[in-house]
Amino acid sequence: MFSKEESARLRKEFWTSFGKSFPRKWLLYNTKIKGVAFKFLADRKKAMVCFDFENPDELTNLMYYDQMLSLKSLLENEIPEVIFDNNYELENGKVIHRIYIPHQQKFSIYNKNSWRDCYEFLYETMSKFELFFLEYEDFIKSI
Repeated sequence: MFSKEESARLRKEFWTSFGKSFPRKWLLYNTKIKGVAFKFLADRKKAMVCFDFENPDELTNLMYYDQMLSLKSLLENEIPEVIFDNNYELENGKVIHRIYIPHQQKFSIYNKNSWRDCYEFLYETMSKFELFFLEYEDFIKSI
């Protein structure tokens, strides 16, 4: 088991190394839609690329999520392993709408041997996800 300090150091090293290996400006929180953001997630058991809907106004969240649902078949053509989850529960208990792509390989942020495959997954998947968003951005924002 790792101490809190060692765990924090490994997480920081993971993300710093990812940024250096794949330098690029990601869209992430800059969707220009309040409460709607792309996220990279990696922890001791899994990694994923997410598109989260967390606007304080649930009706607004649902409207944006519904816009994405109407594009579901198009997104599945681009990224077949995409998952739409209307009630995704975060570790803190908060329930959000999430569209995500899980990393299929065995991964742990504590195992440096699994980092390279994860980096490639994060880079390729987020690139596809962002490209899709940018292509349909006007439609998504048209609620």
